Amino acid sequence: MSNTSDGNSTMSNYYNVFVYGTLKSGEPNHHWFSKGNGHYKLLCNAQTAEKFPLIIATDYNIPFLLYSPGTGNYVKGEVYEVDKNVLDKLDVLEDHPDFYQRELHKVNNLDGGGDITAWIYFIKNFKSHLLQLPMYESYSNNGDHGLRYVISEESTLEDLNNE
Repeated sequence: MSNTSDGNSTMSNYYNVFVYGTLKSGEPNHHWFSKGNGHYKLLCNAQTAEKFPLIIATDYNIPFLLYSPGTGNYVKGEVYEVDKNVLDKLDVLEDHPDFYQRELHKVNNLDGGGDITAWIYFIKNFKSHLLQLPMYESYSNNGDHGLRYVISEESTLEDLNNE
């Protein structure tokens, strides 16, 4: 399936979304996709075409992708095809545009096939000291970092910037 420059599939009203943290398969929030929110389908494993800092921060050990192109690593994740309903609910989940900001970026399909344009949720307004934290190539709640995700409704940008 080919993609347009706006992250839409050319054959339907679906959008491509790159997930790199707790929404990935096997991670704590992946169940969110199966809550009857609309259409979603895993398209491929992927990696950002640009380097970005993927950090784990706050008291809740949340993975964040900071918007600092060229810094960090090529980040691995998954691309999902979603409908407008799921995209809108992701915006609510990620508190877009107040907390995360969603932007279109190219990602490399790691399962074979061409590059994909996908929406990625970034933290754009962050304090520079966050760039001193360890940066990861991929996230797993069970990773060697030992920072297990803590489910909470309380995480805020203020928590991140007070890190």
